[in-house]
Amino acid sequence: MNIQRKYSLPNCTLLLEGLSDVTRAAHFQEMRPELSILVNVECYLSGYNQPLTGGREFFESLVRAVSGYAQEFLSSVPNPQAHNQESELVEFQKVDSNRHRLIVHSEGAPEGFESHSNNSKRPPIEIDLNTVQLFDLVEAVDQFFADSQTLPELSLELQPVTRRYGGASQAFIRQAVPAAVGVSTLAVAAIAFNLIPPPQMHPPQPKPDEQTSSTTKSLTPPASAAATPIVAATSTPTPTASTKPAVKDLEALLNTVSEITDPSQLRALNRQVYNQIHPAWTNRSGLQQDLIYRLGVAADGAIVGYKAVNKEANLGVGQTPLPNLLYNPANRAPISNEPVAQFRVVFNTKGVLEVSPWRGYASTPEVVGAKITDSNIVKGLNQKLYNAVRQTWSGTPTFTRDLKYRVAVNKDGVIADYEPLNQVAFDYFRETPLPKMFNAIYGSNVAAPNDKEPLAHFQVIFKPSGKLEVTPWQGYQ
Repeated sequence: MNIQRKYSLPNCTLLLEGLSDVTRAAHFQEMRPELSILVNVECYLSGYNQPLTGGREFFESLVRAVSGYAQEFLSSVPNPQAHNQESELVEFQKVDSNRHRLIVHSEGAPEGFESHSNNSKRPPIEIDLNTVQLFDLVEAVDQFFADSQTLPELSLELQPVTRRYGGASQAFIRQAVPAAVGVSTLAVAAIAFNLIPPPQMHPPQPKPDEQTSSTTKSLTPPASAAATPIVAATSTPTPTASTKPAVKDLEALLNTVSEITDPSQLRALNRQVYNQIHPAWTNRSGLQQDLIYRLGVAADGAIVGYKAVNKEANLGVGQTPLPNLLYNPANRAPISNEPVAQFRVVFNTKGVLEVSPWRGYASTPEVVGAKITDSNIVKGLNQKLYNAVRQTWSGTPTFTRDLKYRVAVNKDGVIADYEPLNQVAFDYFRETPLPKMFNAIYGSNVAAPNDKEPLAHFQVIFKPSGKLEVTPWQGYQ
C-alpha cells in the first residue's frame, strides 16, 4: 500500500512517499499505517517551481545538514555536520546574515534550479534561502521527527554547541525581521528559535489559533507527543467568538474515540455532510484531477477533521470548502470523547460532489425515527402527497433519467423530510417542487428533518416524461 506523509509550512513542504513493511508492522490494519520503507522525497520551497527530489540517502543527508546548520546559525559556533561535502549529499553555506545557500550534490539539476558547477557529470543544485525559508524547512524536519509512524528507526544525533541563549535569540530576531515577505516575521522567528534542539530546552506550547496541516514540536519531542499531519478541529478551554479551530491529528482522534458504524446513523449523517459541503462548493471548475478526502464527523454532523487521500487533494484543498467547514468550538460544545463517523468525499472534475461512508454500509440502512405504519393512514397520506407535489410541479423537465427521492410526511400530510436517492436527483433537485415545499415550512431546503413525531415515508419518482409516481416506502435498495 502506497503511503504519503506531508509536513507543510508557508515556505516549505516536505512530501514523503513510501510503503509499510508488513513483516515488521504489528498493527498493519491500523488506520494510520507505519511508513517504514521510504521510496521518494519531494521538498518544495517557495519561489522555486520544481521540488528537490531524491530517495532515503538524500533525505537523511538533508535532515542532518538542516539541523546542523540551524544549530550553527543560532549559536555562531561552526558545526561541521552542515558542511560535510565529502560524505554528504546536502550541505549549507552562509552567504550573509539573511541568505543561506542549500547545496545538493546530485546526478542532475531539475529545471528551475541554478547550477554553478562546471562538472557536467554531477552538477550540484544551489538554492539561496532567506532566514524565514530556512526555518520553515527546519520546522518541516521537526514535524517529521515528531511523527512516530514515519521512519521510526531514523533518529537525529546532534552534538550540542556552546552559545549564549539570550544573545543568540536577539541576534536571530534582528536577522529574521527583514527576511519575511507576507508573513508574521517575529512570530515565525520566535517559533523557529524555540524549535532548535539546544541542551535542556523545552518545546513551545501550541497556540489555540494556530492552523497548519502539521503539528509543531521539538526535534526531541516528549514520549507523549503525537504528530499531526492531518487537519482536524479541536476545542479550546475557553472559546470566544473569534476562536478558530486548532489543529490535531484526525487519525489520533479516531484511535481514541469509538467509531460510528450503525448503517442507519451513517445514512443520516451522510446527508448532513452532503448538505454542508454541496452549497459551500461554489467554484467547481478548474479541477484537473478528482480531489478525494477522508472526513471525520461527529454524531451531530459537525466536521471535526479531514485528510487528503490522494496527492491532488493535498495540493488542491484550497479549491474546496473543507477548511471553512471545520467545526468552530466557539459555536459548538467542545468535542471530548464523542464517537466519530468517517466518510469519503470526492470533488470530481465534472463538478459533482460524492459523499459515502468510508467503510460502506455493513447492512441496509433503515430510516431513523418513529413511523406511521397503519395501512389506511398510509394510503390516505400517499394520495395527499401525490396531489400536493403534482399541483406544484410544472414546466418541461430537462433531465433524461428518473429522479428518485424519499419523502416523509406527518399525520397531517405536511412534508417533514426528503432526500435524493440517486445522483441525478441531487443534480436536478431544483426542477422539483420539494425544496420549495420544504423551505416554505422550515425556512431552508437543507434543514434538519422533523423527526419528533411519527412519519410516513414514500418513494417519489419524477420521470423525464413529466409523469409522477408516489408509492409507500419499501426501504433503501
